This record gives sequence, structure tokens and C-alpha cells, in this order.
Amino acid sequence: MEKFIQMFRKGTRSSGYRKQALIEEFKRGMDRRIRKRLMEVECPLKSINQWYKRIIRLDRNCRKSRK
Repeated sequence: MEKFIQMFRKGTRSSGYRKQALIEEFKRGMDRRIRKRLMEVECPLKSINQWYKRIIRLDRNCRKSRK
């Protein structure tokens, strides 16, 4: 997911997307299982940076649990 975030950041620099529209595009591109987990969070994530941080943490936890 970290590679996805890097590519997403690069691709959106000149896209014109901001705030909620940027978050919606990000959600569309992410792994379905992780997106579902993030959508179930009690405190909704409000900024794209919160999304980046949370998805990296969830992805790392998922990878650890598979080992």
C-alpha cells in the first residue's frame, strides 16, 4: 500500500482534486478489504494525510497477521 500511496500522491499533484474529492478518489483505488476496515472506524478520517497514515498502519498489521 505504501507504493500505492506514493503513486497516488504523484498522480494527484496536478489533478485539481482537493479535500473530499481527493479522499474519494483515494478510496476507489485502495484494496477493498482495507477500505472496508477503514470505513468501519468510529472516528471518521477527515484529511487525506489521516487516510495515508491509517492505511499504512492497517496494511502493516494485515501483513504481520498473515505470517
